[in-house]
Amino acid sequence: MNMSILQNTPLLVALFSVLFAQFVKIPIHFLMTKQLKWGLFTSTGGMPSSHSASVTGLTTSIAYETGLDSPIFAIAAMFSFIVMYDASGVRYQAGQHAVVLNQLRKDFQTLLRDIKDWPQMDGQEKMEELKTLLGHKRSEVFFGALTGIFIAIIAYQFIQ
Repeated sequence: MNMSILQNTPLLVALFSVLFAQFVKIPIHFLMTKQLKWGLFTSTGGMPSSHSASVTGLTTSIAYETGLDSPIFAIAAMFSFIVMYDASGVRYQAGQHAVVLNQLRKDFQTLLRDIKDWPQMDGQEKMEELKTLLGHKRSEVFFGALTGIFIAIIAYQFIQ
């Protein structure tokens, strides 16, 4: 097996950036709420955006290796913009829709529970709520992007 993938610095920086951003969500959440939630390491959403950290780490690494005028940098930059736009736009809105849908489901369950004349409605299982933390606020995307850029800069300072 060829282990040259372990020498692919842009890939390693991107992977480290996503892991670092996911991990740092735990102490940030603890500082804000005084609650330790280890599940944040594998969850979506939150501060900072690991998606943004990963793509900006990748893009910054590619800039170091190929230059700002290279076609591969252009591809990586556009990929980063699309991912960050999606994280703060489409995915964030999907999370907001999930909040409303979850409330509608609760209201519907309450209606069914309150209808005493319909015994066939008794005993229905509670539906699992939709995940509401899907996307990111713009500040989370911004700080995620800075995280990836700084990790790439630090990595390339040690490489050279």
